[in-house]
Amino acid sequence: MKYAFMAIAALLLATACTPTERGAVAGGAVGAAVGGAATGTVQGAAVGGAVGAVAGALIGRASEPGRCIYRDRYGRQYVAACP
Repeated sequence: MKYAFMAIAALLLATACTPTERGAVAGGAVGAAVGGAATGTVQGAAVGGAVGAVAGALIGRASEPGRCIYRDRYGRQYVAACP
């Protein structure tokens, strides 16, 4: 129960941040939960949190004004300035 209150407090603090920071917080939290559940170890949660934070930050950065997600002809996604 203590961890639930800490998670709620962290998410409430993140509401005043930029979309990039909010994406990093949300991605890190989800990644840590999935990594910990999948492996059952602290190391798995740490790796999942780190990967989730990076992915969440990239997604959050793309949602900021002036940034768009594009796909090249090989199917890879990249972020660039919107036209």
